[in-house]
Amino acid sequence: MTVEVGSKVEGKVTGITNFGAFVDLGEGQSGMVHISEVANGFVKDIHDVLKVGDTVKVLVLNEKDHKIALSIKQATEQPRKPKYQHREHRERKPQHKPVESFDDMMSGFMKESEERMSVIRKNTEGKRGGRGGRRS
Repeated sequence: MTVEVGSKVEGKVTGITNFGAFVDLGEGQSGMVHISEVANGFVKDIHDVLKVGDTVKVLVLNEKDHKIALSIKQATEQPRKPKYQHREHRERKPQHKPVESFDDMMSGFMKESEERMSVIRKNTEGKRGGRGGRRS
């Protein structure tokens, strides 16, 4: 009996490589699950997710030249979240910022500007001469 594309079957992990896992489907058939089809999230090391001897449920993606492509992540039903929410469904948080007058903003800017200028003057004060060090 051959497996049909689109069917879900159970199998046993028989081998693991850097790029995927080999699964025995029974009756002398085996297929491979690519590392991108192991889990919904990013899988850096397949050994973190699967071990040899694990029983897994897989979906048969395709079969070509007796090579069977399988997917674990497509075999498990995951509730899909909508990518986008409509504006009327979003919860809005009020944003209250204290309103500063123009004079308050200007004085804050001037204070910050003077602090920055004093740091720049201090850092460049002794670095202007050539040879001979500081001049008085």
